[in-house]
Amino acid sequence: MPIGIQSIIAVGLGALIGSLAPSAGEQMKILGEVFLNLVQVVVLPLVFPLIVLGIARMESVKKVGRIAGKAILYFEVVTTLILLIAVGLAKFTGIGKGAPVNGSDAEDLDGLSQGIDFHELVLHAFPKNIFAAFGEGNLLGAIVFALLVGVAMAAIGEKSEPFASVLESVASVMFKVVGYVIRIAPLGVLGFISYDVAHYGFGNLRSLLGFIAVVYAGLAIVVGVLFPLIAAIYRVRYVELLKSIAGLAGIAFVTRSSESVLAPLMGRLEAFGLSRSTTSFVVPLGYSFNTDGSVLYQAAALVFLANAYGADTSLPALLLMVGVLVILSKGMAGVASASIVVLLAAGNSIGLPAEGVALLLGVDFIVDMARTGVNVIGNSLAAAVVVDSSENRRESKRGSREAPHTPTGSEAKALQKEPAQ
Repeated sequence: MPIGIQSIIAVGLGALIGSLAPSAGEQMKILGEVFLNLVQVVVLPLVFPLIVLGIARMESVKKVGRIAGKAILYFEVVTTLILLIAVGLAKFTGIGKGAPVNGSDAEDLDGLSQGIDFHELVLHAFPKNIFAAFGEGNLLGAIVFALLVGVAMAAIGEKSEPFASVLESVASVMFKVVGYVIRIAPLGVLGFISYDVAHYGFGNLRSLLGFIAVVYAGLAIVVGVLFPLIAAIYRVRYVELLKSIAGLAGIAFVTRSSESVLAPLMGRLEAFGLSRSTTSFVVPLGYSFNTDGSVLYQAAALVFLANAYGADTSLPALLLMVGVLVILSKGMAGVASASIVVLLAAGNSIGLPAEGVALLLGVDFIVDMARTGVNVIGNSLAAAVVVDSSENRRESKRGSREAPHTPTGSEAKALQKEPAQ
């Protein structure tokens, strides 16, 4: 039976168990946690050698910088467009007016950071102990260290070949392990759905249905309008891309973890026709800096809270929200409960109380599913495909310039008439 069908069956069984036997449903969370642990334990051992090999085999350090620059510029532009879509949609629909914010409890936010320390974020990207960074699952630190190792290998040339062979072997083994882990994904789906239905229930849904509907509508606009438009500009086969990664986006949707599909996603993109050197570098970078679904959720949530508390929602205030989120959303890498943390930080910066964010926690798992799935689609298109497409065009243009000139018929006759010298 295809793994997608197994996962759909697991969703139905999980919802049934969580509704009829809540105590058993909460205990089944361990199945999901085991699946995520198995995925996370293999992510860095796979991503690190792929990034190192991808950079080491690029023609020059200049190309590495060019690809990184393109990717980050693209992330910024598209993230800002998505924020504007979310704010406009939330403002137009007026979500949050009359929401029961007085019944929320800020104690639910205990243990979450009230802001993002950019000093700590920079140190997070440059760990003093790479083994500790691996142990903590510090993806951003691993990317930076892999970048340095890849550049060093490219600099020493043939002397790095033995180490490159070891990394190739490690990557092949890890790909095989990932294949084994993905086979048990339906069990993880069963565990998470059982727990979510049993633990959260459907009590808060009625009062927050408008917010959920706006978030899902915004994500649908991003996936169905914005992404196809970008794909058309860059001549990317968007429908075929969606078909190739649909199963992985579905797993990310249910498990609410984009890391659960990071390793197989790079394999799918390579099979789709992307170069490994580009994919293995840009996709992990996108996981840290290109969270399309999450920023849309945060923008909609801020407008929801502003309306609920009667705060200023004029055009200057909305543009301020967008500006704050553009900055804070790039600090999400390596932060636990990242979307909620960024939402708290952004809310504090424009004067919204934490109690309102606590209200949204009751339905966070529902919107978290969709935003995580969109993050996977966005990284597949925005990070790897677009950058790889532009690099291919650059190479083809350079090849056409370097190709020898073939004389036309009249030129050939003129050359034949000239005496040999």
